[in-house]
Amino acid sequence: MTIENFALWTGIISIIFALWLRNSVKKHSEGNEKMKEIAEAIREGSKAFLKRQFKTVLIVGVIIAGIIYVYLGKGIAGGFILGALASSLAAYLGMQTAVMANVRVTEAAKKGLKEAFALAFRGGAVTGFLVVGLGLLVVVGFWNWTHDLTALIGVGFGGSLISVFSRLGGGIFTKAADVGADLVGKTEAGIPEDDPRNPAVIADNVGDNVGDCAGMAADLFETYTVTLIAGMLLGGSLLADSTAILLPILLGAVAIWASIIGFYFVKISKESQIMWGLYKGLIASGALSALGFYWVIEKKSYFMASLVGLAVVLGIVLITEYYTSKKFRPVKSIAKSSESGHGTNVIMGLAMSLESTALPSLVIAFGAYIAFQFAGLYGVALAATAMLSMAGIIVAIDSFGPITDNAGGIAEMAGLPKSVRAVTDPLDAVGNTTKAVTKGYAIASAGLAAMVLFAAYTTDLKAKGLGALFDLSDPLVITGLFIGGMLPYIFASLAMKAVGNSAGGVVLEVRRQFREIKGIMEGTAKPDYAACVDIVTKAALREMILPALLPILVTLAVGLFLGPQALGGLLIGTILTGFFVAISMTSGGAAWDNAKKFIEEGNYGGKGSDAHKAAVTGDTVGDPYKDTAGPAINPMIKVVNIVALLLIPFL
Repeated sequence: MTIENFALWTGIISIIFALWLRNSVKKHSEGNEKMKEIAEAIREGSKAFLKRQFKTVLIVGVIIAGIIYVYLGKGIAGGFILGALASSLAAYLGMQTAVMANVRVTEAAKKGLKEAFALAFRGGAVTGFLVVGLGLLVVVGFWNWTHDLTALIGVGFGGSLISVFSRLGGGIFTKAADVGADLVGKTEAGIPEDDPRNPAVIADNVGDNVGDCAGMAADLFETYTVTLIAGMLLGGSLLADSTAILLPILLGAVAIWASIIGFYFVKISKESQIMWGLYKGLIASGALSALGFYWVIEKKSYFMASLVGLAVVLGIVLITEYYTSKKFRPVKSIAKSSESGHGTNVIMGLAMSLESTALPSLVIAFGAYIAFQFAGLYGVALAATAMLSMAGIIVAIDSFGPITDNAGGIAEMAGLPKSVRAVTDPLDAVGNTTKAVTKGYAIASAGLAAMVLFAAYTTDLKAKGLGALFDLSDPLVITGLFIGGMLPYIFASLAMKAVGNSAGGVVLEVRRQFREIKGIMEGTAKPDYAACVDIVTKAALREMILPALLPILVTLAVGLFLGPQALGGLLIGTILTGFFVAISMTSGGAAWDNAKKFIEEGNYGGKGSDAHKAAVTGDTVGDPYKDTAGPAINPMIKVVNIVALLLIPFL
């Protein structure tokens, strides 16, 4: 069997496995009528938002596809359309799975922790195996059809563009709803999280799905496909060898089989094992992938480079857990600082977010250096591919988070016994860490993938006789560096302001309903949940356009008006500052969130204490950090690099 056919069939089998898992989850009970009613409201709100988001993105996509067709040809335009459609499908299926599984996990929690954990992970695994199966199928299928490496860049661009919109739109939605619900509900009204009296509670739960599930699915889909494509590009340009071109997709296929087996290693028997239960699946998948790589890779240097990628996964996962878990110093330090007030909580949270960038950057830097020593630039590409080959099991672990978060919310809104929340709360707390771990993984892999794309850019420049030396004494390179270094900050600023603007509307609406609808606080009147959902939907769609288009427009302007040297500087600057900003925001935001949860468990005065109020303020700052701006920088970095590759014929 050829490598292409093996990879093609592996992608199909991964999708079939995901659909089988989905069917097994669907067979479980949805609980009583009240639970079904709440779950349906979340489901409908999520579907309505994605439908309106895709309509908005369709307009932008059609315009860009038309421009690509006119200036770059039908091959790249076709790839762009395919990548965009596949990324949209990954986002939609990821959301659909989560809203199908959440209420069933709530019902399973009545039976105990073990049952709820198993069902939540199974629901997350549906998204994980759909993402990698679909990604591999699209890349291999398009390659078989065209055998054109340049056209594959279009696939990456389409996926990246949709990912930016999904991350921004979903992130703005979820955090506007969350911040609005917390500021008025927790801080002003003093009611618990997910209290059905809060008019923003349904919007908050919808946000978990459109942000963490749909957004993450699109994000990891495009990162996975872009990394495969970047590896294939370097294999073709550096080595001009068909085996080197196809090796990335072979590694991706082998890792899918390893992850399917690793799925069955995920088991727990008690609460303290939740995180370890998930890690068992990750470790098994990584070990089996390493064995598979050894079997299929003929050159020892290539195999060693792939092992570096797997080692980087382990390092990033452990570091991110350290900075975001309630067990360790960073989160406990933020919680402790909350005793002194709101300001000290924010100061300590910012300090930890800055500190959290050091170890991941060292892991990526030394990982890239070691991989280069083994096999040059192609070795870096193989390390990135090996790292992303773990995406199936990583996304499964990530999607576990929003499913358990929603499960707890449904339990609260449906008025289920405290014994149910006693099961969903520890799952939700671990899910908060798994979401942070996945974002750290996505950003770290984006850093490696962007380095590979930059290498492809310089290689293509050399092939066209344009030169590829980026001398720091060249003012054009310095200009590009500064513009590129600025870009992630402006992008993050726009995303943060979008959340602030959108959350303001939610705050005013929740206050209005508390003031004008008599009986809400007594539980005798029902809030107007739909009004808050509508407010954040409109705001998110309006606010996502400018930051999503910014990296494309800036890259075009620098490339066309300042030339290839400035464009190379732009890429270096964007990769460097983007990586640091994204890591600090995602890890810092998750640490703020878990510091709040640590206090809610009874530490430093518990719920309702002054420390808790300060922690809620910190979490309010951290929310758009970790769920909107930070994660969206990941696809933004790759959009800049891919647009640069597409610009080379015009330089």
